[in-house]
Amino acid sequence: MKKYLAITVITAALLSSCVSQKKYTELETLQQNTKGLLDSATVKLNTCNEEKEAAEARLASLQERVDFLQANNQDLINNIGNLTTLSQKGAENLEMSLESMKEKDIRIQTMQDAVTKKDSVTLALVTSLKGVLGNMSDDDIEINVEKGVVYVSISDKLLFRSGSHTVTKKAKEVLGKVAKVVNDKPEIEFMVEGHTDNLPIKIDGIEDNWDLSVKRATSVVRILQKDYGVSPERMTAAGRSYYIPLVDNDNAGNRARNRRTRIVVLPKLDQFYDLIQQGMK
Repeated sequence: MKKYLAITVITAALLSSCVSQKKYTELETLQQNTKGLLDSATVKLNTCNEEKEAAEARLASLQERVDFLQANNQDLINNIGNLTTLSQKGAENLEMSLESMKEKDIRIQTMQDAVTKKDSVTLALVTSLKGVLGNMSDDDIEINVEKGVVYVSISDKLLFRSGSHTVTKKAKEVLGKVAKVVNDKPEIEFMVEGHTDNLPIKIDGIEDNWDLSVKRATSVVRILQKDYGVSPERMTAAGRSYYIPLVDNDNAGNRARNRRTRIVVLPKLDQFYDLIQQGMK
């Protein structure tokens, strides 16, 4: 560019002096050529500048995209790391849940085994009682199981005379059979309950139906202990008076049904829990 300007200045200086027509024409032609080259160079320069600006703009845009992609790539890496952590925690939680379910299944199975064993003991007891008392009238003796508890209900007409709490000789034979079963199963405990009807008691030495029901229960317990060697630690005597009737006390037949002595085999919960704990070990 400077070269062309110098040529132009020289040409102007020459033109200002006296030159021949031929020389002038040559210089003029040279000037025009130089101007043409200058214009062409200017155009090319402007084009280069525009291309440079466009390239710089594209470069800036690409740099922004690179920065954006790098940031996203880092986010993805972080997310993958978080997902990996969550997956590990999820696997650990799932493993803990499965282990917990397994332990619960073991507990349930252990309790079911304990219940099954307890039911087996109950069934064996009922079978034994029915075996020794099977020849007795259903009206006199009733054996049943309610919610896993064995009940032996003996009518008072078999055990006692009316208004009395003295056990009859025939009743002692029945109690002896019950005692044999009880003594063969030393692991069980039981309660003897006395039940009366609702008619008021008018007998010397007996205050009311509470008193009569308790005296009848203790009479049975004494027979089992003294005559048949049942351990007293295994027995409980209780009087229920007339407050738990089988039927309404509205006629003589119903009152006779309600007068009864009931032997209740008590569930030994401590033994039941021991069975469960042994299964847990």
